[in-house]
Order: sequence, then C-alpha cells, then structure tokens
Amino acid sequence: MRIVTGDDIRSVCSWPFAVEALRAGHLLAPATLKDSLLEDAGRKMLVRSAWIAGLASGVKAVTIYPDNPSQVPPRPSVQGQVLLFDEAHGHVVAMLEGVDLTAWKTAGDSALGSSCLSRLDVRTMLMLGAGSMARPLIDAHRTVRPTLDRVLVWNRNEGRAAALVRALETDGIAAEVVSDLDRAVARAELICSATMSTEPLIRGDMLKPGTHVDLVGAYTPAMREADDAVLTRGRLFVDSRATTIGHIGEVIIPMASGVIGEADIEGDMHDLVQARAGRRSSDEITVFKNGGGAHLDVMIAHAVYLALEGR
Repeated sequence: MRIVTGDDIRSVCSWPFAVEALRAGHLLAPATLKDSLLEDAGRKMLVRSAWIAGLASGVKAVTIYPDNPSQVPPRPSVQGQVLLFDEAHGHVVAMLEGVDLTAWKTAGDSALGSSCLSRLDVRTMLMLGAGSMARPLIDAHRTVRPTLDRVLVWNRNEGRAAALVRALETDGIAAEVVSDLDRAVARAELICSATMSTEPLIRGDMLKPGTHVDLVGAYTPAMREADDAVLTRGRLFVDSRATTIGHIGEVIIPMASGVIGEADIEGDMHDLVQARAGRRSSDEITVFKNGGGAHLDVMIAHAVYLALEGR
C-alpha cells in the first residue's frame, strides 16, 4: 500500500489534470455509492464509499468541524483520508491525504460542470465565501474559462474577503471585495457559492441572462445557498442525482414545497460529459449543484496513484 501525502498529490495534480480525470471517469458507467453521516453539536463525520466498475473502488472518511478555521492557529474545517482499492482484486493500493484530495475533487467537479455549461466568454466571477475552498474554486474555474478577468468576493466577514482579494491581486488577478450581494449577483456572469448558509443568499431575480451558477456549499438537508427563483429561472443540473436528491437542502427543500420536481433536474455529470445535455443558448441561465460524492474522490485518487506509480 502506498501512502500518498498532500505534497505527493500536489506534485502531480493541476487543474487540467483534475478536470480531465473527472471527465474520463464520467465516460464510464455510473458508480455504486453509499454514504453515512454522523453529527454532534454541529460537528460531522462523513463516510462515503464508491465502486466504479472498470476503474477502482474507495472509501473516504472525513470530519467536518466548521469552527476550526477560526481557531488559533487555524485548522482545516475538513480532515480525513481516502482508501483506494484495486478494482480487480480488492486489495488496498493507496491511502491518500483527504484534505488535499477534497480540494482537487470539489473544485475540479465545479470546473468540469462549468466547462459544459458556462458561456465561453464569461468575464466576471462572483465568489461567495472566502473559506478554504474559495481559492481552489476560483483557480479551477479560471482554468476552464480563461476569459475570466475579474473576481468579486463576498463573505460575511469582510476581513477574510479582503485577505483573499489581496492574495488574488498578488498573483495578478483583478479582484475586489463586494458588500452589496444583490448588486454583485447582477454584475457577475459566473457565480460560485461555497458557504455553510442555511438561508438562501443568491436571489434569482437578480441574475442576468446567460449567467452560470455553481452551488457548492450546501451539503446537508438544512443548508441552502440559492432561492427558489434561481432554480425556476435557470436550467438545473447536478453532478450526481444519487448524492443530491434526498440528501441536500438545495434540492430537498424546493422539492418538498413543490417548487421543483425530479424531472426539473435536466441532467447529471454523465449527461453533460457525454453531451446528452448542456447549454443551448447564450442567454439562458444554468445552475449546477455540486453535491460531491466518493466516486469523484475515487476518480482523482486513481489518477493520482497512476501518475505517481508511473514516475
């Protein structure tokens, strides 16, 4: 069994590498998935398993401690490991650092969705949230849409938003902190949200035609980042029906109230990658729910393992 550290992952990963690993994985048959979530006073432990026939199987076990980033010194809010199994014979081939893999998987998932759904000429991106996933998401989106030349950053704590903007500007990326969220939504052509909000932040009435909305943060049944109008004005896609329908508030809540039904989800990542669904015009609004899932971790982990073994 190979122990794969965060440094090992970073030595072979890039955003094109991650996006292409996910794209290739979605050319295969859908994975078999199983999830388990334990909670205690706002803290969570999530165990996700996936079996992708012809590729690999794996288990991801992580803890989610929302208060960790505010500690001194700060700690990651998500911590854990991924076990990668040989699909043919069932033995463990690698244990991979889960925090680093999660960032590549999560942002790569959103970027792949954007490559299928956002307009080719998007210029302004709005990033809601300035936590640990904000910079990976910005970098991943800019990789698949290099026309993006300005990033707006909104965060409840403007100090963290300002720190992210300074880091972006240091790297030559035009960026600014925004405080009026509605106005920022109306300016953006690509909106990415990675928060832990339980109340909708993005108002669909403010979206301009042609906008692509990437919803990342709402991962429990009680969480939600977009209001009903976002879902009804836009064409709705998910990365996986198995990890979104019945699992996350972004889908559960509007389904329970009758705002949308399962038929309103026009496609998943398999449909998008295999060109069975996608953007149809330059002025339509598209919405992509990034629900995650161990199958995505397995796809990235398998690609990383092969790259390290091939050195």
